[in-house]
Amino acid sequence: MLLTEIAAASEAVAAASARRDKVALLAACLRRASGSDAPVVAAWLSGRTFQRRTGLGWASLRSAPPPAVSPSLTVQMVDAQLARASLLTGAGSSGERQKIVLELLSAATAGEQRLLSGLISGELRQGAAAGLIVDAVAKAAEVPLASVRRALSVHGDLPDVAAAALEGGESALSAFQLSIGRALAPMLAAPAPELGAALAKTGPAGVEWKLDGVRVQIHRQGSDVSVFTRTLDDITARVPEVVEAVRGLDVADAILDGEVIAYTASGRPAPFQVTSARVARHDLEKARAATPLSLTLFDALHVDGDDLIDRPGADRRTRLEVAAPELIVPRHVVDDPSDEAAVTGAQAFAADTLARGHEGVVVKSLASAYTMGRRGAGWVKVKPRITLDLVVLAAEWGHGRRTGKLSNLHLGARDPEGEYGPPGGFVMLGKTFKGLTDVMLDWQTGKLRELAERESKWVVHVRPELIVEIAFDGVQRSPRYPAGLALRFARVLAHRPDKPAAQADTIATVRSHHVVEDGAENSSADEAET
Repeated sequence: MLLTEIAAASEAVAAASARRDKVALLAACLRRASGSDAPVVAAWLSGRTFQRRTGLGWASLRSAPPPAVSPSLTVQMVDAQLARASLLTGAGSSGERQKIVLELLSAATAGEQRLLSGLISGELRQGAAAGLIVDAVAKAAEVPLASVRRALSVHGDLPDVAAAALEGGESALSAFQLSIGRALAPMLAAPAPELGAALAKTGPAGVEWKLDGVRVQIHRQGSDVSVFTRTLDDITARVPEVVEAVRGLDVADAILDGEVIAYTASGRPAPFQVTSARVARHDLEKARAATPLSLTLFDALHVDGDDLIDRPGADRRTRLEVAAPELIVPRHVVDDPSDEAAVTGAQAFAADTLARGHEGVVVKSLASAYTMGRRGAGWVKVKPRITLDLVVLAAEWGHGRRTGKLSNLHLGARDPEGEYGPPGGFVMLGKTFKGLTDVMLDWQTGKLRELAERESKWVVHVRPELIVEIAFDGVQRSPRYPAGLALRFARVLAHRPDKPAAQADTIATVRSHHVVEDGAENSSADEAET
């Protein structure tokens, strides 16, 4: 199969507005894929490379050559080159990866270059989320959607499931079974602005602490324990505390869902950066002594021979309470969301959760099954929203459906004292493209072109005059930016052309959101960025 076919499908999907049309376009492309092409095409259409991590990034795309006149690249040719790049390590590997990218881009047409750039940068925003691909697989293979979802739930790998459906139909999908040792896509929580709205979605529910740690999925079979992250990376060797805790449970085999988190000397949760830096470290003896990890469990997918993913949330909680009574997350149950006293109790539980230093609560339906890899009404997260007014310093041209739009914003805080440059200037805190609707993209592209001072192929630098209201989850250390700080999960709420740049928040205000307690932040900045 030629790369140009996927590129054309991707651009058509980006241009389509109706979900039905997007699914039809994706299904038509998937039908043309066969054999070893099928899983690769499914991965690309969902916006990622088949290897998930190639070691490539934006730096590899800075000097794109002129596009080829006619298409020649095949799916297998490109996948083989990306696979080769992902395996390169050691001295000279960066240059060799750059060479691989340039060779691919030189042989690619303009449309193929756009597709490759989006895949390599991780910004192929064509409106084809995993849910659409699942629908498209069912349509292309002419199998029930429920069969595809079930196979994906127990297997966890969309490209594998897509290939099986396209090659073997429903019988191939039925062969997928939950397997201890194979990581599964975790169930995700949709956001809600407050507790009442969350309960309206879930109905009767358990309200639990929302921990700001590293999500882990733990597989145990006898004394063998494997620990995976939410991105399905195996971190077993780096979290011996988790392995020991799970081996201490009175179960023979299990798949458990939870969170690891570091705590400060006072018993409060350490900043996320501390936990993530510890999980990234390999010098375990020193790391474990300096930053021990604690395990908290909040769901059970399998216990002692019983698959539980299709069971109601209340049943899974009961099994978890029996299997791991000392490790289970605290919970407040609301049996009737219309009962004012019950809701008041849940609100008090949520307030106590915040007072303990956790980031919010997750409201979990007592009736919902464990729906892997999806954000539905089964789990709903509620946490306070922190906002800042920041100035746009520059913007990057978008890709995929954002081609021709100024998308990724460079954000700056006011620096009145001149800590990082001339007094009254601005200091960069990071970038974000999240939260921008098509209407907002159109408006900001026009506005930023008016403010443009200079531009390159990729970036337009602007006069620091436009304020944007930014929501974020916290401030963490970063060696990438002048102040050594960056916003975590920043997203745009609104453009504020009504506010002058002089009213932007200062770097001192940003710094006030950087929580460091009891000397907990003792890892290096480089580790924290891993």
